[in-house]
Amino acid sequence: MSSLRTPDPNPGWLSEFALEETRSRVPILYVEAVPARVDAAGQIEHVGVLLRGAAETGQIIRTLVSGRVFHGESIRDALERNIEKDLGPAAFPRLPVSPVPFTVAEYFPLPGISPLHDPRQHAVALVYVVPVTGECDPRQDALELTWLTPKEALDPGLLADLEGGRGQLLKQALAWSGALI
Repeated sequence: MSSLRTPDPNPGWLSEFALEETRSRVPILYVEAVPARVDAAGQIEHVGVLLRGAAETGQIIRTLVSGRVFHGESIRDALERNIEKDLGPAAFPRLPVSPVPFTVAEYFPLPGISPLHDPRQHAVALVYVVPVTGECDPRQDALELTWLTPKEALDPGLLADLEGGRGQLLKQALAWSGALI
């Protein structure tokens, strides 16, 4: 089966075999971002949800911006790199000098341990709401970006469709940002 995953821009970090072996033994650190369009007062008007192909199943899924943090890479740089990887170089994320996550998410390979599930690995993700001001053009394995109002994003069907339980993260992001009424 051919891979739909984004090619690793730093192939010296871990080979596919070494990554699979590492995933089976230790948690992997990720960053996740909920892209947001905000008004002049900083209130969320829209959030972005990606449509992407799942390499493991070949299915089309809804998800958030997400990716690994490389060895020696700052959290801020990892966020910037993964936002550019998924949304394109003209997304123009507004990242503070020292970003602070709104939550820490823990994914388990076995379903039922927590609401978040990743069959490949035990993973820990720092999750951020990131305002973007530029033109978003999904790239590589990100097929489409859908902008949703907070009300649309809270649709139970949409939340349930988000990969690995990420609907819970989207709901938390809206609550944390004050977008829930």
